[in-house]
Amino acid sequence: MASVLVVEDDQFVRSALIRHLTEAGHMVRSVGTALEALREVAHHSFGLVILDLGLPDLDGAEALKMLRGVTDVPVIIATARDDEGEIVRLLNAGADDYLTKPFSVEHLSARIAAVLRRARASTADAAPPTVLRVGGLSIDPLRRHAELDGDRLDLTRREFDLLAFLAGRPGVVVPRRELLAEVWQQSYGDDQTIDVHLSWLRRKLGETAAKPRYLHTLRGVGVKLEPPRPEPRS
Repeated sequence: MASVLVVEDDQFVRSALIRHLTEAGHMVRSVGTALEALREVAHHSFGLVILDLGLPDLDGAEALKMLRGVTDVPVIIATARDDEGEIVRLLNAGADDYLTKPFSVEHLSARIAAVLRRARASTADAAPPTVLRVGGLSIDPLRRHAELDGDRLDLTRREFDLLAFLAGRPGVVVPRRELLAEVWQQSYGDDQTIDVHLSWLRRKLGETAAKPRYLHTLRGVGVKLEPPRPEPRS
């Protein structure tokens, strides 16, 4: 069972969620605004957040972005919106799953169980005993700490996950489909999502797609991370 934060401003829905989750054995805290949710995750440890999009103070997508800035806790979006484009954007922005209202308690329970299983598996897989080193890069998956030539890298959750996954396979070309499955936990997605995160990551590594040092894209094949090649002697 998990400690769950319910972020929902509709009192009827909120009460129903609290009742169901409590009966299922979860420990539940609940708030009605995004700012209250941020205060909660800053002061308490949760295993899961259920986030409504229609909050009174912030749009749910912005709330998700702010949550991702302070915690890696799995987030399930609960929304009455069924626009596929928006759902994909939310998944790419860091949501772990979504539910379209109205949904049954059985459906909710199944989604919670699946997200918690993935989170446990991800934690186990991402806990190697040693720090990953590729050239001047040093990546500590346990502490979620990355450095380049001794300087701390300020990475988002996805940027860190992407870098750590590639660093665990130095010199290996990883197909985009595998990146979506392992880093984004998705069986489908837009290549543009990977390209955008690679672009952000390159910027923080001090390189560009035209002049790569660590990150190399093989068009139509995938991405690899390897140490920079020595500068040619003059």
